[in-house]
Amino acid sequence: MQANETRSTQVTFALKKQTCPRIHLYNKQLPQTNEVKYLGIHLDRRLIWRQHITMKRKQLDHKLSRLYWIMGRKSQLSLSNKLLVYTLTLKPVWTYGILLWGSASNSHLDILDRFQSKALRMLTNVPWFVPNAIIRNDLSVTTIRQEVKEHCNTYRQRLTVHPNHLATTLLQGLPCNRRLKRHYPEDLVTRFNY
Repeated sequence: MQANETRSTQVTFALKKQTCPRIHLYNKQLPQTNEVKYLGIHLDRRLIWRQHITMKRKQLDHKLSRLYWIMGRKSQLSLSNKLLVYTLTLKPVWTYGILLWGSASNSHLDILDRFQSKALRMLTNVPWFVPNAIIRNDLSVTTIRQEVKEHCNTYRQRLTVHPNHLATTLLQGLPCNRRLKRHYPEDLVTRFNY
């Protein structure tokens, strides 16, 4: 138990600015933090996902620089194989936990969108004046927001046919009185309309 006692921390998920009462475990006070990493997902106190997305962006930039020799502009690999390398090595990094962090603000989602544009530009070696939308369209690559919407639709479809009747209660929405401009995971299907 001693190893767990030293690693325990408390994060209170709340929208209020004041701190919550301290929690004691085995008569020892748990230290409070504003964010914690759990199963590879950075959870911050207000669940705005800024820390998670910036850490994913750093991880993706590091992986992309290590894969430059195979995906870069001077690589002799065919475009379809470069795209396959992107799909198998880089895309799983940012799609992990997408149903949770997909409710982040548009400015945070744009961070990952810029990375995707950078990676696709690097592997296609197109001139600077070609728009990112044309590159995505030609490669048949979905945007970050489309991926969020697709994953959310798949999750909802799985819940509707789930054998456990309690799982279908997850589809019921939250009460109507909500904060303005706050996005919730159950709203992801209708949030990004194209």
